[in-house]
Amino acid sequence: MSSSVQGKRIRKSPAARRAEIVDAAATVALTEGLECVTLRRIGEALGVRPGLISHYFPSAEDLVAEAFGSAASAELDALLPAERSGATATQHLARFFARAEGEAYDDISRLWINARHLSRYRSVLRDRVAEQEAAWRGRLGDLIRQGVEGGEFHTDDPYVTTIQILVVLDGLGAHANTDTGNRPEAVTRMAVTTAERELGLVSGALAASL
Repeated sequence: MSSSVQGKRIRKSPAARRAEIVDAAATVALTEGLECVTLRRIGEALGVRPGLISHYFPSAEDLVAEAFGSAASAELDALLPAERSGATATQHLARFFARAEGEAYDDISRLWINARHLSRYRSVLRDRVAEQEAAWRGRLGDLIRQGVEGGEFHTDDPYVTTIQILVVLDGLGAHANTDTGNRPEAVTRMAVTTAERELGLVSGALAASL
């Protein structure tokens, strides 16, 4: 009689399986594009049949929207955490701008370009893009209001200032698919310069606070 015992396959809970699917879809969205988020492609990534994916996401459109939402939420939490203890508002804003650059940020910028384009034709994705845009405005706006209340920032309208900063960041991010190696430093720092000007900070304050 053989003494070997075949290990039992552990059955994942529905919540764990769904999270696994969304994580895989978010990775594919970032590396290959939202057009590649299909039931078959995610099934291949996880080594399962497409039918298992469709059990959790009967519509591929729902999975595409969920993939974008997951990746965008992770980006927001990494760049501008909701928990802001242990530093001043100026320091948190400086760290935000420092993180919002480099290849990793280019990847998420490409995803936003991709999502906004596809959202013209996909209503579920359009709603998710709007939801993420609102989350960005809320998170950055809260930080700016915190700085105003603490006397660090000075602006007559924190909401307008928030929009101005995000518009500049979006404008710079729109070039993620092109070569920006020769971009002048004044252009690269445009979002920081805008923030310092609109928040009543001296030039260089957001670099000095890192």
